[in-house]
Amino acid sequence: MATELTTSHLIDSSTNIRLPPLPQTTGEITNTLNHYYRGELARMTSWRDRIDRTSNWAITVVAALLSVSLSTPTSHHGVLLFGMMLITLLLMIEARRYRFFDVYRARVRQLERSYFAQILAPEAELNPDWAQSIAKSLRSPRVLLGYFEAMQRRLRRNYCWMYAILLLAWILKISTPKLQTEGAPQDLAHSWSYIVDNAALGPIPGWLVIAAVVLFYAVILYSTLRRGTDDGDFIHGEAHV
Repeated sequence: MATELTTSHLIDSSTNIRLPPLPQTTGEITNTLNHYYRGELARMTSWRDRIDRTSNWAITVVAALLSVSLSTPTSHHGVLLFGMMLITLLLMIEARRYRFFDVYRARVRQLERSYFAQILAPEAELNPDWAQSIAKSLRSPRVLLGYFEAMQRRLRRNYCWMYAILLLAWILKISTPKLQTEGAPQDLAHSWSYIVDNAALGPIPGWLVIAAVVLFYAVILYSTLRRGTDDGDFIHGEAHV
């Protein structure tokens, strides 16, 4: 589709339809950038709110399951294992939302770093291609983070602490007789076989449940401590979501 530029409008030569005019003066361009910045900031804030909601759900789930599991000695430790799976599901949902949030966050940070900061304190090392990178993202939006990298970032920020709390509660549940049986002694179990028996989950033997939990938390620990190469906006400053 061919177009031709007139004094203030773009005209489609095949249909003679007048397209919306592009900003011509410096003032019009500045005004357009200000409106665009506010629009991108609103979209970023909207996705940030969705991320916070998922985190709040996860915290609520952890608090509720801890209350159910530790408040009565007859409650089963499987409630805490179920909590670990549910938190993992919420982490997966939040990682998906974070990937979309990161697209708009990258555009906002590009504008702030390359345009507004340059107005306030000009630097000679300004990247001349910053506007082109934003235009490319607008023409062909693409997510900037892989799914597992997004999960790792959210795990490191919030979810590692929830997993740690659930693990401590689970260990306390299977190792403390008082939490297993009414009227039992209040000291901790002194027999490994007792802990293994308490860790059983229906027909699944206790040693297999313990091995699965250890393997799961080894993955959680590795993902939390592993530091990848931070590129993009993460090489500029330390204040990041």
